[in-house]
Amino acid sequence: MANTNDFWEALTDLAKEKNISMDVLIETIESSLLIACKNNYGKNENASVEIDNETGAYHVYLAKTIVEDVLDPVEEISLAEAHNIDGKYQLGDIVKVEVKSKDFGRIAATAAKNTITQKIREEERKVLYEEYYELQHKVVTGVVTRFSGNNIHVNLGKLEGFLSETEQVKGEYYKPQDRIKVYIVEVKTSNKGPRILVSRTHPELVKKLFEEEVSEVRDGIVEIKSISREAGSRTKIAVWSNDEDVDPVGACVGQNGARVNAIVNELRGEKIDIVEWDENPAYLIENALSPAKVVAVIADADEKSARVVVPDYQLSLAIGKEGQNARLAARLTGFKIDIKSETQAKEAGDFLDYDEDYDDEEEYYDEDEYYDEDGEIEDTDDVEESESEESAEEE
Repeated sequence: MANTNDFWEALTDLAKEKNISMDVLIETIESSLLIACKNNYGKNENASVEIDNETGAYHVYLAKTIVEDVLDPVEEISLAEAHNIDGKYQLGDIVKVEVKSKDFGRIAATAAKNTITQKIREEERKVLYEEYYELQHKVVTGVVTRFSGNNIHVNLGKLEGFLSETEQVKGEYYKPQDRIKVYIVEVKTSNKGPRILVSRTHPELVKKLFEEEVSEVRDGIVEIKSISREAGSRTKIAVWSNDEDVDPVGACVGQNGARVNAIVNELRGEKIDIVEWDENPAYLIENALSPAKVVAVIADADEKSARVVVPDYQLSLAIGKEGQNARLAARLTGFKIDIKSETQAKEAGDFLDYDEDYDDEEEYYDEDEYYDEDGEIEDTDDVEESESEESAEEE
C-alpha cells in the first residue's frame, strides 16, 4: 500500500519539530501496524511490515501456508487463492499476502494511533531530558512564571525549573516575569516528563558565576580551590593561579572591583571574600579569616584542627557576627578553628612564646616556631586544649 506524500511530509515535519529521529518514527509505525494486525486478527506472529525510508510507502503482509482445506484464514490460504497471486505456488509453500490497512477494524486502527501518539510523547520527553541533562550543574537564566505555595516555577525555555522554598535565599523576593540566574542541581525523569530542580543557595552558583564573569577562571588559569557560602549573607572563596604572572585575587576582583561587583549584584548584595589558596594550612587559615589580622596559627594537619591567635582588637572581627567569619573560614579550609585574642592566649598559657613588643597594627607570624620544612607541627606537646567561648568549630 503506497503511502501518500502528504503523510510522509507530515511525518518529516513532526520529526523536525519534536527533534525526534525519523528511524524512531518509522519503527513506531511498524510496531503500531503489527499491533493493529494482532487486534484485528487475534495474532501477528506471521505478520511483517515493510516501509520505504525514502518515499514512505509501506506494506503489511501476512505469511500464509498453502493448504487444501483452509481452517485458519489468518495463517492459511487455498491453492486457488495462491495461484491468483502467482501460478507457480504449490501446496506447502508460504505466500506473503498483503493486508490493506483499511481492512483493519476501528478498534485496531485506534490502538495503532494511540501507540504512535504515546511513542512520540515518550521520545519527546527523552529528547528534552537529554537536552536539559547536559545543563545539569550549570547556571542558566530563567523567567519566573508562577508560584505554588512558597515554591517558584522558572521558565527555562522548553521546560520549567522547580525552585523549592529550601533552595531560595531568604530575603529574596520575586514576581512574575522577573529574570533570575539559577543553578541546575538535578534533572530527573518522571511520568510527566523531565523534572528540573534548581537552586539559588548552592555554593556552585557562585563558582559558576565567577566562571562566566572572569575569563581567567573560565580558561583554567585561575582555579577556585574551595568555596563556603551562607546564601544571602556572605561567601568565601579560595583561589589559586597556575600562572605566576597572574594574581588570582586581583583577577577575580577585576579593575575597580568590576568583576566581583557584577556577581554581588546578581546575588542581590551578598558579600564575597576572595582569598588566596595556600597548600600550607596555616597560611590558608590566616587568609581565610580575612579581613581579620592574625598573630599566629598552630595547625594540626592530622586532626584537621587549628588554634589561632589574633590581636585583642581584632577578635570580634575574626569571629564575625554570630560567628559567621570563623564558621565560613572553617568550612573553606576544612579545619576546626579555635580563635583567641592575645590576652586570652596569655592567660590560658597555651600560646607559644611570641614577641612581647608586637605592634597590633602589624601582622605577625613566626613560621619556623611552629612548622618544619614540610609545614608539619614541630612541638606542640605543651599546648593545652582551649575551652574559650570565642571559638568556631567546623566538623
